[in-house]
Amino acid sequence: MFTKTFSEVGDFQALFSAQKWLDAHAYSYGSTCRGSPTGILKGDAFIAKWRNLSLQQIEELDGQMTGDNRNGPVTVTLKHVPAA
Repeated sequence: MFTKTFSEVGDFQALFSAQKWLDAHAYSYGSTCRGSPTGILKGDAFIAKWRNLSLQQIEELDGQMTGDNRNGPVTVTLKHVPAA
């Protein structure tokens, strides 16, 4: 398990920082869904909002992003440590 927290200050700055980090490590992320996590998959993928994912799709995710998307902090949790 791997966890990284982004605490940048300003509207959506922690979220943007987390998304930039995920992009740099070749992860895709879904659309944000207020009050729910955001799904993460390795590679180029389309991921629906959390509320539209089936239980099987949730289990197949490589991780999730949680936290306060507007104000931070935002935490990325992955099943495996990303390659350097």
